[in-house]
Amino acid sequence: MKKKTLGVLILLLAGASMLALSTCGEKDAGKGKREKEPHLVETAKVYFSDQGIVRVRTGTLRARNEVKIYTQEEGRITEMAFFEGDSVKKGDLLARLDDQLLQAQLARAKATRVQAEQDYKRKKGLNGQKLISEDELTRAQTAFEVAAADERLLATRVGYANIRSPIDGKIAQRLSEPGNIAVRYTHLLTVSDPSSLITEVTVSELLLPYVKLGDPVNVTIDALGQQNFAGRIHRIHPNLDPITRRGTIEVELTPVPEGARPGQLCRVQLQTQALQRVVMPFKALRRDTVGEYVYAIGEGDKVERTPVVSGLRLGEEVEVIDGVKAGQLVVIKGFLDLKPGTQVSVVNAEKKKTDVKLAP
Repeated sequence: MKKKTLGVLILLLAGASMLALSTCGEKDAGKGKREKEPHLVETAKVYFSDQGIVRVRTGTLRARNEVKIYTQEEGRITEMAFFEGDSVKKGDLLARLDDQLLQAQLARAKATRVQAEQDYKRKKGLNGQKLISEDELTRAQTAFEVAAADERLLATRVGYANIRSPIDGKIAQRLSEPGNIAVRYTHLLTVSDPSSLITEVTVSELLLPYVKLGDPVNVTIDALGQQNFAGRIHRIHPNLDPITRRGTIEVELTPVPEGARPGQLCRVQLQTQALQRVVMPFKALRRDTVGEYVYAIGEGDKVERTPVVSGLRLGEEVEVIDGVKAGQLVVIKGFLDLKPGTQVSVVNAEKKKTDVKLAP
């Protein structure tokens, strides 16, 4: 009797186990048949927008006309009449060197020239009487011309001992004092013209085509507060930095604001005319080792990796030069595990923009 009861119990346990396994299998089969949840994304529409470009670049003010004064002769400095901040006029004597030795050499050269000139005139008369040869006359003429050239040379060197201002302006630097010995090409003074101030700023190669000579700009000088001063583009340098792809423009302040000085920090606001551009949110732009791209929504709500060429950054948007057209939807959120060909579900309600113009 006990054996029969034990057998029945074993059969019951085996049946229960098989039932449990069958139930688990059905559940697992049900899980395998469950459909994959869609990939959720947010999108935005590429659209046309009429926008001008506004950029603020920092620079340093400097005098457009600034001259460093060097000696062209050597000698002891005997006179320096001006100090930093003094105003000078063109032609004013800035410094004088001891020129006694040069004056003596000039006097000797002058005497040599006078003697050579007299000798040449005498032999010219003799040649007219056929008393000397043409060759002897030619040597006398050459000696006279060499002596005259030596005199002019010494006179020029004497002039270099008196150093005069080449421009109207103010003394910006005084680097020596009377009594010092100045060797040739010593930097003595710097003369700066504060009546015209400029600054140089660098801009992207993408912005350069939209600026031109004479364009007005606004300039603020940190030391003078937030007031805007009028400026204009004075020069555009022709070459770009091959590494940064940036160019240089010069901005002139006209007129020079009261209190503005060379060396001050300034901020230049560049603004171009409004042009129609294809734009999209900047956060839609992706980059990798291959290049720039976006995930565009294609047929059947499947995403397509679309290579693009971006242009200027316009606030929270970016200009699109090539790759997508106005009216296309691009993904702006939900990039995690997103791959080309993935079917997506757009969760945001794309609102029609009043300024959107679809490409024809």
